[in-house]
Amino acid sequence: MKKKSTVYQLTTCALMAALMCILGPNSVPIGPVPVSLTNLVIYLAVYLLGTKGSTISYIVYLFLGMVGLPVFSGYEGGFGKLAGPTGGYLIGFILMAIVCGIFMEKSHANIWITSLGMVLGTIVAYLFGTVWFIHQLDYTWGQALAVCVWPFIPFDLIKIVIAGILGKSIRHALSKAHLLPTEFADKKAVEAVAAEAE
Repeated sequence: MKKKSTVYQLTTCALMAALMCILGPNSVPIGPVPVSLTNLVIYLAVYLLGTKGSTISYIVYLFLGMVGLPVFSGYEGGFGKLAGPTGGYLIGFILMAIVCGIFMEKSHANIWITSLGMVLGTIVAYLFGTVWFIHQLDYTWGQALAVCVWPFIPFDLIKIVIAGILGKSIRHALSKAHLLPTEFADKKAVEAVAAEAE
């Protein structure tokens, strides 16, 4: 079972990092900070991998971008992007994955509690990224929030809803097919399969 868990984690971490590399560059510029799909993939990774796995998959993506692959928003890459005014949001996503993962694991993937964790985790990422942005560009808090936070709230709430629907559905399907290790499995799906077998 331990071997199955390790294989699942490694495979899914790689898949989530690859998905971030594919979807992350696709963004809509609405100001200094573009609307990106990177955090949507992080939300999904949380449902499938928990705290450790989702954080690792994002760090792999971050490292690939940092060494120059064009996987960041707008098909950019390199350390300069990470060190620039919007780099704090990229780093803040690490904290977001941790907060989201803790809520998901403690609630056994309860969609409402996990969604709350995603909201709180996103707020942490906003806070970290905005402090970084203000430090880099000498904006006031009001100016920074106006261009870096308020326009993104509706988009991120939609992403959380999408992740909740897809994440729970994928977990349930994988659990019923016995493709998830016990510690990642959807308990209700496992119980339903067991009841059908009796």
